[in-house]
Amino acid sequence: MQMNESQRIPASKQKVWDALNNPEILKQCIPGCQSLDMSASNEMTATVVIRVGPVKATFGGKVTLSDLDPPSSYLISGEGSGGIAGFAKGSAAVKLSEEGPDTTVLSYQVDAQIGGKLAQLGGRLIDATAKKLAGQFFSSFGELVGNAAN
Repeated sequence: MQMNESQRIPASKQKVWDALNNPEILKQCIPGCQSLDMSASNEMTATVVIRVGPVKATFGGKVTLSDLDPPSSYLISGEGSGGIAGFAKGSAAVKLSEEGPDTTVLSYQVDAQIGGKLAQLGGRLIDATAKKLAGQFFSSFGELVGNAAN
C-alpha cells in the first residue's frame, strides 16, 4: 500500500521538526499509542492498539529514523508484530518545506506492508483504515504543533 499526502501546519519549520522528533508529542498523535520511548538517538520502541474491521491487535515494535537532513527531511521506518493478528512494516519519507516564517508544509510518502490475519481482511479495508489512521495522526499533529506555536 502506498500513500502520498501533505498538510499545512501553522508553525515554523524548526518547531515542526522538533515535534516530529519528540516522542511525547508523537505518542499523543499516534492513534491507539500506549507507549513510545526513545531507545537510542534514532530509535524508538512503541506499543500500539489498532482495530482493523473485526480484528483488534496490540502491536509491539521498533521505529527507526534514518536519512536525517535536519530540519528538512527524514525517513521513518517501523516494524511491529501483533501476535496472531499478523505483522505490519513500512516507512514514510517525510519532507518539510517553508511556506513562510510561521507556516510549514509537511509532505509524506508512505509505503506499508501487512501479513497474517490482517492481510486476509482485504486490501480495500486495509487501505481505508491506513488512510484513516494517517489522517488522524497528521490532523492531531497539525493541531497540537500549530496550537503550541500560537
